[in-house]
Amino acid sequence: MLARDGDEVAVATSMVRYAPGSRFSRHVHELGEEFFVLEGEFCDEAGNYGPGTYVRNPHGSSHAPWSVTGCTIFVKLRQMLAHDQQRVVVDTRTAQWQPGLVPGLAVMPLATFETRHTALVRWAPGTQFQSHRHLGGEEILVLAGVFEDEHGCYPQGTWLRNPHLSEHRPFSAQGCTILVKTGHLAQAANGKPGTDGHAYAASR
Repeated sequence: MLARDGDEVAVATSMVRYAPGSRFSRHVHELGEEFFVLEGEFCDEAGNYGPGTYVRNPHGSSHAPWSVTGCTIFVKLRQMLAHDQQRVVVDTRTAQWQPGLVPGLAVMPLATFETRHTALVRWAPGTQFQSHRHLGGEEILVLAGVFEDEHGCYPQGTWLRNPHLSEHRPFSAQGCTILVKTGHLAQAANGKPGTDGHAYAASR
């Protein structure tokens, strides 16, 4: 468990490990589910998802998942809007990268709904990004390499959360790949989510 807000029914971010041959009972995703397969193969009635696959199951969807090989997945629960009905499946091993806002940065958009964005961001060694503010917050999982900012150094496997209106100036000396979700942690002072778009993408 990485973060949890609630009791039996909760907004949660976690790592989940399936032993080979394990199954999970059918369940409904109230306010949705996002997961990223880190290793092994995750399966449900809709398909089989290998390492590097991003899946987004919307509010009200259901499944009864299993894993023949065993797997580890990064999961976010109840972090969508009720009227968001987009199901998304992206195999990031074959999807296309797009140029980022600065040289050395590449972005692979995974899902966007209103002000909420999920993407992979790849940093070439020595890449630096300008200082920016997180409207609606930002969460990062470091998938490879070392991600850095003025507050610290975050190697592969690190999960970090930057809250609404926080600021930093990120960079990567050795290069890295990160999974990023923005715009979902809080509402701005006027009661509406932030509208800055994804911080690293070339188009806003």
